[in-house]
Order: sequence, then structure tokens, then C-alpha cells
Amino acid sequence: MKVKIDVDENHPETSITIHCSQVDDSVKEILDFLHEKKQTFVVGKSGESQHILKPEHIQFFRTEDEAVFAYTKESSFKIKDKLYELERSLPSQRFVRISKSVLANIYEMSRFEPSFNGTLCVYFKSGEKEYASRHYVGRIKEMLNMNRRDSR
Repeated sequence: MKVKIDVDENHPETSITIHCSQVDDSVKEILDFLHEKKQTFVVGKSGESQHILKPEHIQFFRTEDEAVFAYTKESSFKIKDKLYELERSLPSQRFVRISKSVLANIYEMSRFEPSFNGTLCVYFKSGEKEYASRHYVGRIKEMLNMNRRDSR
């Protein structure tokens, strides 16, 4: 990957252009980095208090009774955003959809166990667990490079 920087005081504003043949993981990582500057925290409510949550401290988001909750190691917080909005605004290299109702932080996962009908039981560092539906298992494996075959 070539990187060029054109520093000129005559440029009215900073702009970024990416020339690529396809949007691969390295391009996604750059885009996530640029977007992450905009989404540096999530506001969650617990009781009457508003809490500022860093995305990297959130283990997963879950939809429950048409409300979205963010789960950390310590507690859960009600979030105003919809799950699909969080999925768009949070870094795709960190957060992965594991079911229709759960968006998970891949860095907060500790282990997996195969479950019935091709699903996965996903365990988080806090001990919480969620089930990844068959539809999303491929993406999880892709993110963790689990699709590679052992050459022995």
C-alpha cells in the first residue's frame, strides 16, 4: 500500500481519497479508524444517570423488548440507538453481529462452543454468554481467521 501526503497551506481543508481495486480488510480498517474519531463513546442510561461508555469497554449490545442495552463487565445500560445504527457507526473490525438481536465486541469474547443446529455459544470475558445464529457464524469465523484449514 502506497501512502502519499500532500502538505500545502493553500489547501482549503483536509481531504482523504483512497484509490483501490477493492475494499479489503486493510481499507475497512482505515475507514473504521476515520469513522471511529466520530464515534468515540456511547451514552447509556442506568436509572436516572447518563453514563459515557467507551466502545472498547462494551462487551455486547442486545435488543430486549424493542430497547437496546449495552453490557459491560460491571453493568448494563439502556441505549437510545438502534442496533443497526450502532452496527454502522462502530468499528467493523471490533464489533460483529452474532444474531438479529446481538452486536458483539470481538475483543471481549473469551471462547466458543458448538451448539445445536450449527449455532455457536459465545462466552464473554465477564462470563456472560450469547448464542450466535447460523446466519452469522461465517462472519465470526472470518473475523477470527477460523476458516483456515490445518495443513498437517
